[in-house]
Amino acid sequence: MTLNYDLYWSFRSPYSYLVMSRLVAMERDYDVTCNVRPVYPLAVRTPEFFEQQDPLWMSYFMTDIFREASFRGVPFRWPRPDPVQRSPEEGYRMKQPYIHRLTHLGVAATQRGRGLAFLDEVSRMIWSGTVDNWHEGDHLAEAAERAGLDFVDLAAAVDADPAHFAAIVEENQVAQRAAGHWGVPMTVFGGEPFFGQDRLDQMKWRMETVGLVAR
Repeated sequence: MTLNYDLYWSFRSPYSYLVMSRLVAMERDYDVTCNVRPVYPLAVRTPEFFEQQDPLWMSYFMTDIFREASFRGVPFRWPRPDPVQRSPEEGYRMKQPYIHRLTHLGVAATQRGRGLAFLDEVSRMIWSGTVDNWHEGDHLAEAAERAGLDFVDLAAAVDADPAHFAAIVEENQVAQRAAGHWGVPMTVFGGEPFFGQDRLDQMKWRMETVGLVAR
């Protein structure tokens, strides 16, 4: 019996990137299917979240993500450019030229049955430190091709009707909160939410209790 779970995921979340190789490996090795549900990052959805944090929050966050990447053996560097833009005057409350389109491309890839592969390839390109100016040239197209997608088709769909894809992202965000949390990465199996890249083993354990089998 194939087991299914939902994945709520953001292109701006370093923890979402750090869990990707394990999600891909789980779907490769076990009879599971990931229902990819891209969402906008908190910086776009609720910018006040960052405006109200204790000053220690950011310093610990930066320490932790680099430590976690080193611990996991995953190449990591903060993206150039950041998928979410910030200005001294407006903070995150400014026009965002990158993150909306990225998220919509993730939805389109999911509709074509290649969501997990697209998230994996694009997040690695953005976060691994191997690519500067990931938003320029053929970087996105090449990542889409590695994921088994035609980027011209993908981009044409997204650019033709951004409101349609924005509505799907909103549905994902409503479903995410209804499932029990607002952060990413978040997986949901059997109605039970697992928030954080460090909860993947717990979800796998829960799956084993109901018959998870290797491929």
